[in-house]
Amino acid sequence: MIEPPRDLDELRRRAAALTGRTLSTTASLHTKGKTGTLVEELLGATGRGAVHDFPELGVELKTVPVDAQLRPRESTYVCRISLAEAEHAEWETSWVRSKLSHVLFVPIHERTVLAPVFWRPTAEQERALRADFDELMGLIGRGRIEDVTAHDGELLQLRPKARDGSVRTTAFDRDGELVSTVPRGFYLRARFVGSLLTPRP
Repeated sequence: MIEPPRDLDELRRRAAALTGRTLSTTASLHTKGKTGTLVEELLGATGRGAVHDFPELGVELKTVPVDAQLRPRESTYVCRISLAEAEHAEWETSWVRSKLSHVLFVPIHERTVLAPVFWRPTAEQERALRADFDELMGLIGRGRIEDVTAHDGELLQLRPKARDGSVRTTAFDRDGELVSTVPRGFYLRARFVGSLLTPRP
């Protein structure tokens, strides 16, 4: 078990030290499991459940499978949402905003760790994220959960988040009645995350 980093500088050093390493040779701990779990353990992440991956630092860790041009192969999961409470949700106090306040992106290409990127939203990015949040949660709050698709939202999108269709939660319909539906989660669009990973000239 690797101890959690004492401060942000130590986390930066650990992340930088993984750059260029392949996970198969880096896994000297004989760790089994998914790529994200392995990277979490190698960096000393301790957060589980409704906390940041590095609780003391307020940093969230996201491993991102990419192609050779640093283009993410999929959107990046952020967190689940409470559909039944969408009408009263506010961006300022939302868990998705807290999760995205400081993110360590670790791109992975063919099991090789590429240069990590620490990201905090700019004022412009936060405005766009908030606009997406308000739009999506507003639709759900008005009972239009089944109208929301992955095409909605500029930077954030809402997608099903469950093992399969048998997992259910509740949301309100247009008549204010509780209905059964698939759990949803917020995701960052792949093209947006790709723009954060690409070095600027």
